[in-house]
Amino acid sequence: MTKTYVGSRLRQLRRERDLSQASLASTLGLSASYVNQIEHDVRPLTVPVLLRITEVFGVDATFFSRDDDSRLLAEIQDVIQDKELCPSPVELQELSELVYNHPTVARTLVDMHRRYRNVRDKLSLATDSRRVTDSAQALSMPHDEVRDFFYARQNYLDGLDHHAEELAGEVGVEPFHIRDTERALADRLRSKHNLEIKTVGQLDGTLHRLDREAGTLLLASRLSEGQRAFRMATELGFLEAGDLITDAADEEPFTSQASRRLALRGIASYFAAATVLPYGLIHSEAEKSGYDVEFLCQSFGVGYETVASRLSTLQRDNQRGIPFTFVRVDRAGNMSKRQSATGVHFSNSGGTCPLWNIYETFSRPGTISRQLAQMPDGRNYLWVARTVQYLQGRYGDTNKMFAIGLGCEARHADRTVYAAGLDLSDMSSATPIGAGCRICPRSNCAQRAFPPIHEALDIDTHRSAVAPY
Repeated sequence: MTKTYVGSRLRQLRRERDLSQASLASTLGLSASYVNQIEHDVRPLTVPVLLRITEVFGVDATFFSRDDDSRLLAEIQDVIQDKELCPSPVELQELSELVYNHPTVARTLVDMHRRYRNVRDKLSLATDSRRVTDSAQALSMPHDEVRDFFYARQNYLDGLDHHAEELAGEVGVEPFHIRDTERALADRLRSKHNLEIKTVGQLDGTLHRLDREAGTLLLASRLSEGQRAFRMATELGFLEAGDLITDAADEEPFTSQASRRLALRGIASYFAAATVLPYGLIHSEAEKSGYDVEFLCQSFGVGYETVASRLSTLQRDNQRGIPFTFVRVDRAGNMSKRQSATGVHFSNSGGTCPLWNIYETFSRPGTISRQLAQMPDGRNYLWVARTVQYLQGRYGDTNKMFAIGLGCEARHADRTVYAAGLDLSDMSSATPIGAGCRICPRSNCAQRAFPPIHEALDIDTHRSAVAPY
């Protein structure tokens, strides 16, 4: 640490807090010239100064670590691998220096590439005569826009999260008391908003519906206590934090009304999760239990997917949880949800890796699967996966099953119960996986389905190998 130069990061922190060098120096009890030297990488960051910064500004010590750049570095690599924009390769070390020393520039490039990719895909659809019938609907891609909205914010909405935590405190949310939580939320809707809660047997596939004119909130009888509490908290979000939800959506220039409405619903669902799983409580219980998802489900009375998703949002300053990646996939490999606070980056050019343990869970429904995996950049991860199944409404209804995955870098794994019995000091047995065949550089993978897009295809008609390309 005594030889760690962090000039760009300290400058970024100072500007985010709208401080001058003199003000920062005064706050830290240092001289202005000393701070100036740190910002210009003349002097390294020492441990005492680091501790003072983390104490005063409430940032995690990893804010100054290069390991904390993993997600942005993965995104920049995706930009560079787009041959339409970058025909010449760029060394990983150069990209790492860009991300560390100029993170704002790197994020701007990633955002520009995302917008370019969206425009390119829309133009391709609009000019493809074979898909004229469905191109109008495909052009909007609201789910992609909403996913990018949360991804850009690392799945954490600070103001909304604090507001939900205050509501949880007012209604008395506590572990192992989901019935009391449900009852308290219903009482608040009745007393403060004149809404009557009604449970009905059939809603034509709808799980809940708010009828403002009739002053009723209808809940399907098939919902569990936790699910009913979640949906009541969602509507309370619109009623009591509507301005915050709207303001959050207004930060993003969504391209369609459908995208904005989907974002509003997603933000309200975030509020609901932050109410039934308030930050302080879920963070404390997660740390004490070793991030045991099934135990936390029992504690808070909600489902596996809800808890796993919430764990991926614990990014509050000075009270951070493990930076998890959360994914939800089906048997066909369709990834319907993905939230990442880590360096794991998913391909936009094809499916995910078949060597990933999340797909094995469908052969063992309800059983936890663990995997130590290594990405092509050498980073090691612990992945925990399990299927979730939603009950059918009636006989003959289509069954609903997904696999839920939670992943974190191996350096965080020992904070979880899932590391028990694993030798984290020896990663030689880690499964080599990738973000998707089209961008994965592993040339000797027998599971490769497509050739990599960043390399020319070289086929010898008189030679065969384990890998097809």
